[in-house]
Amino acid sequence: MVDGADPMAEGLDVLAEFFVDDGTFGDTLLRVAEVARRMVAADMAGITMMVEGRPQTGVYTDTLAPEIDEAQYETGVGPCIEAFRDQRTYRIDSTADDDRWPAFAKDALAHGIRSTLSVPLAVRGEAMGAFNLYAKTLSAFDDVNSRRVELFGRHAAIVLANSRIYWDARELNENLQQAMRSRATIDQAVGILMVGGGRNPEEAFDLLVRASQRENRKLRDIAEDIVQRAVTRRDGPATAQPDGSTAAQ
Repeated sequence: MVDGADPMAEGLDVLAEFFVDDGTFGDTLLRVAEVARRMVAADMAGITMMVEGRPQTGVYTDTLAPEIDEAQYETGVGPCIEAFRDQRTYRIDSTADDDRWPAFAKDALAHGIRSTLSVPLAVRGEAMGAFNLYAKTLSAFDDVNSRRVELFGRHAAIVLANSRIYWDARELNENLQQAMRSRATIDQAVGILMVGGGRNPEEAFDLLVRASQRENRKLRDIAEDIVQRAVTRRDGPATAQPDGSTAAQ
């Protein structure tokens, strides 16, 4: 942030300039976490979110952040988890004195963290995660900082939701295109086996399947070998075999 500038205004400006295809979804998460960290001059930040069915620190600005969070993931209680679950803001002014989450507070203090702020990320009531902001000083996050991150979090959650939709749609499109390419290659291989061996479509496809199982290779790869050999073959008529070899008719 520029000295003397309004951190909130700069944070929202950064969000307004985000383009969801300027990197992966993880890149977007990390950029949002870093903006939140700088906005309130925290020493480190992370985002708690569901990863493979369990809460984890999905992204972080310091490698210590996931270590600090691990205690609450093991016990199932802590400010980050509860901010995510309850969609409420939780603040610890002194990890040495807070008794609401003793395991988390003890672990945070052991890592040199004296105060924390956990703010939910949600869109239309759907929880997406929670900001975890950590400071090495006591009472680093006052009411003004809390409201600032809450407002930023509401806008950031929309950016993250749009980014997730974009990347989900892009992955689906890529998978569909790959499936179509694979289907076309398999159909070509089936045709080659039909012509070369006098087989019907079911018999030719069954040959591909058996070769795939026998060689422990993808059906698409077996088909690609057959098509490639048929294209490059120069030694006269031959029958392409599902194991990639050829036999004279």
